[in-house]
Amino acid sequence: MDSVLCDELLQEIFTRLSPPATAPQSSPPSPSSTSVPLVSKRWLRLYRESRTALSLRLAPSAALIPALSDFLSNYPSPLLFNWVVRLPSLKELSVLVSSRDRAEGELQGTGDYGACESEELEAELGLESLCLSGVSCDDWGVSWLWRSCKKLRKLQLKSCEGIGDGGSYASFGRCLKGLQEVELRTCRSIVDGVLVKLAENCELLSSLLLYDGGSRDSLLHFISNCRCDLRKLDLRLPLDLKNDHLFALSLHCRNMSSLWLQSCCLVTGNGLKTFGIAMNSGLQELALINCDVVEREPGLLATLGQHLGQLRKLDLSYNEMLPDKELIAMLASCSRLIDLRLRGCKGLTDPVILSIHRSCKLLESIDLMHCRGIGEKSVESLVLNSPRLKKLQVEESKLSDATKTWASHKFIEVVA
Repeated sequence: MDSVLCDELLQEIFTRLSPPATAPQSSPPSPSSTSVPLVSKRWLRLYRESRTALSLRLAPSAALIPALSDFLSNYPSPLLFNWVVRLPSLKELSVLVSSRDRAEGELQGTGDYGACESEELEAELGLESLCLSGVSCDDWGVSWLWRSCKKLRKLQLKSCEGIGDGGSYASFGRCLKGLQEVELRTCRSIVDGVLVKLAENCELLSSLLLYDGGSRDSLLHFISNCRCDLRKLDLRLPLDLKNDHLFALSLHCRNMSSLWLQSCCLVTGNGLKTFGIAMNSGLQELALINCDVVEREPGLLATLGQHLGQLRKLDLSYNEMLPDKELIAMLASCSRLIDLRLRGCKGLTDPVILSIHRSCKLLESIDLMHCRGIGEKSVESLVLNSPRLKKLQVEESKLSDATKTWASHKFIEVVA
């Protein structure tokens, strides 16, 4: 049978066995995918050549690649990435470094540790997407990866206390030039340095996601000095974002199409209005999630609506005391909305629904979960009077038999 199957067919089979890199890292690997390389040298070679995505959890108990994890368990600090060279088709790599017991001072100051730092192993990897979780300053060997990833388009860093190799950024900047998308989640100890490097090196960056921030100064420096045409900014920075940042966005990022803010309690209506005016109807997505300025300053949403008439997606979730009149005033100017999220807006009541199907004729998706002031009859009216609605999220208790019937007839997906 092995001789009958040609290389191309085997590679196609191996590709279908492999899970995507975006699969949950806690999920156990497929027994078939881990057994394939053990069949023969030919299968091992073809398996390596066919892999386009790989997700690893590096820990002594990891089971994804037993031989690799057993080897790494003997070296808690070095991250030896040079094996990636043997996977020529690899485009996406996701690595979770589990917490490990580190001896005090272990491998401190050994910047040239092991073969991973050897000049003869310099390579140009084909990786386009890289996700690293749990990296610390004591993880030696990461700089080889930074130097070798010259085709990266997307970089994700999650819960990282360092960028490896003693915290040196010398090699880090070499992988940033072609980046288009960056995500930094819970990386407060390194986010300042990363933002400085992004401002210095990124010319193609269009999307930045920053959760649990760093410092106000580093974010302001990035916005004011970045050489890229930033289109999407997603921030969850309760104490880092102020009006100065919004003013800087208004000056330096006029082509933005998407702004997502969550729990940003230090911005004011003046900052948001200045930003809205500067966008000149170019913004297509706006999220103000759990931002008390929405409830604190009457008339803010109406003003934003007047200047952001091209909005396609609007998320005002978890503004619990948002009153009907504020939302209704905004929707009157936002006739192009296709996606509206009002989850957790407990202050909204039935009149809002009438305004939605009057003003938002193009609406395709709406989230009304935990809007306790909106009743069953209003949900039924929304389904009946929204000609383009495709998805509705609402509690089961607010779905009448008539609503379910109409939703079925109109092919509306109902998520309860």
